[in-house]
Amino acid sequence: MTRKLFGTDGVRGRANDFPMTAELALRLGAAAGRYFRTDGSRAHRVVIGKDTRLSGYMIENALTAGFTSTGMNVLLLGPVPTPAVGLLTTSMRADVGVMISASHNPATDNGIKLFGPDGYKLSDEAEAEIEALLGGDIHPAKAENIGRAKRIDDGRFRYMERVKSTFPTGLRLDGLKVVVDCANGAAYRAAPEVLWELGADVVAIGVSPDGHNINDGVGSTAPETAAAKIREMGADLGICLDGDADRVMLIDETGLVADGDQIMALFANRWAEEGRLKGQTLAATVMSNLGLERYLAERSIDLHRTPVGDRYVVEAMRRHGLNLGGEQSGHIVMTDYATTGDGLIAGLQFLAEMVRTGQPASALARSFETVPQLLKNVRYASGQLPLDTPAVQAAIAAGEAKLNGQGRLLIRKSGTEPLIRVMAEAEDEALMLAVVDEIVGAVEAAV
Repeated sequence: MTRKLFGTDGVRGRANDFPMTAELALRLGAAAGRYFRTDGSRAHRVVIGKDTRLSGYMIENALTAGFTSTGMNVLLLGPVPTPAVGLLTTSMRADVGVMISASHNPATDNGIKLFGPDGYKLSDEAEAEIEALLGGDIHPAKAENIGRAKRIDDGRFRYMERVKSTFPTGLRLDGLKVVVDCANGAAYRAAPEVLWELGADVVAIGVSPDGHNINDGVGSTAPETAAAKIREMGADLGICLDGDADRVMLIDETGLVADGDQIMALFANRWAEEGRLKGQTLAATVMSNLGLERYLAERSIDLHRTPVGDRYVVEAMRRHGLNLGGEQSGHIVMTDYATTGDGLIAGLQFLAEMVRTGQPASALARSFETVPQLLKNVRYASGQLPLDTPAVQAAIAAGEAKLNGQGRLLIRKSGTEPLIRVMAEAEDEALMLAVVDEIVGAVEAAV
C-alpha cells in the first residue's frame, strides 16, 4: 500500500489549494477517526494543536467536524509546539494527536501531522491505511454517538512544566542573557516564559504573531535576525525556533550559527562520556555533514544514517534502542525527554552545558570542522518528474564519477515542498561547485 497524500512530515501544501482545503481536512479527520476508533466499548479522543497561521482556524474546524462525525471527542489545545502534541496525546490518554502546521514554510502554507496514542508520529504503513480509508466510503457514527469538542486552556502550561523538568536539577540560568526567536510561531509564549522561569535574562523576538508573519524574516530559517540582536544586546546565546518549535538553530555570543550537526556532536560526546548514550550511536540523516561522522568515529561513536525526515530518525532510534538523533536542519530528538524533535529542550540542554562547564557558547558550538557542503534547490511544477529524465540521470552519473573517492553526492525530492534538492560534499570546493551546478542546470532544463 503506497502513500500519495502524505509526505515525509504529514500532509502539506498551500492553504485553500489541494490538499490543504477544508474539504480534505474534514475527510482526513473522518478517516483518521475511523482508523483509530476501533470499537465502541469506550470513549475515544483526539488532541489537536496548531501554530499561528491564519488558515489554522479553518483546518482546525474542519478536522474537528471530521473527527466528531466518527464519534471521536476532540480536545483543542490552541497554539502549542509540535512536541506538546506528542506529550499531551499520551498524558491525556488520547487515541490520536494532530498538529496543524507547515513548520518552517511561509504563512500561506499549512500542514497536518498525525501522532499515534504512544505520542510518536505515524508510520508510513499507518498513513497509507488512513489514505486508503480517505479514498473510500467513511461510515459516520450514529446520531447518538457523535463526538464532542472541548477547548483545553492549560495545554501550554502542561508542556512548559515538562520542558522545565528536563533541565538538570540544581542548575539555574542566572546571569545568562538569552535571545529567543520564536518565529512568530507556536512557541511565542512558551519559550520566553520557560527561559525566564529558569532564571535567564530573556530578549524575545518573533513573538507577535498576526496570522501572516510566521517564519517571515525570523526563526531558524532566518537566524541573521537573532544574530544581529545578540550583537546589539551583548547576549550569551541565541535560540532560534521554527514555526512549530520542533527544530532549532543556536547562535553563539559572536553571532555565528551552530546547526543541528554541531548540536548533536556536543550532546553525543557528552552523553557518551557520561555513559548514557544508548548503543554508543547517534542517528542522523543522509544530509548530516561528513565532518560529524569523522568526529564521532574518533570517539568510538557510531553514526546511523537514515532517510531525510525526523520521523525516519525517530523510527530508526526506536528500532535500534537509541536515545539521541536528529537532522542538520535542527531537529534534535532526545527520546529520554520527548517523542519528537523539540527545539526548546535542545536549547535548554545546550544552556545546561554552558552552566556546567562555565564555557561560552562559542567554545561549545563548534565541535568539529565541517567538510565543505553545498545545497541548491530547483522548484518544479506539479506532475513533472525531472529526476526521471535521461539528461538529469546522465548528469547525476557524471557527477558521481567525478566525486568518486573525493566526496559525496545526494539528490532527492523534498518531502514537504515541490523542490529537487541537490547536495554535494567535497574537500575540493571547486569540484563540488562544478558538480552541483552541472546537475542543477540539467534539472532546470528538464522543468
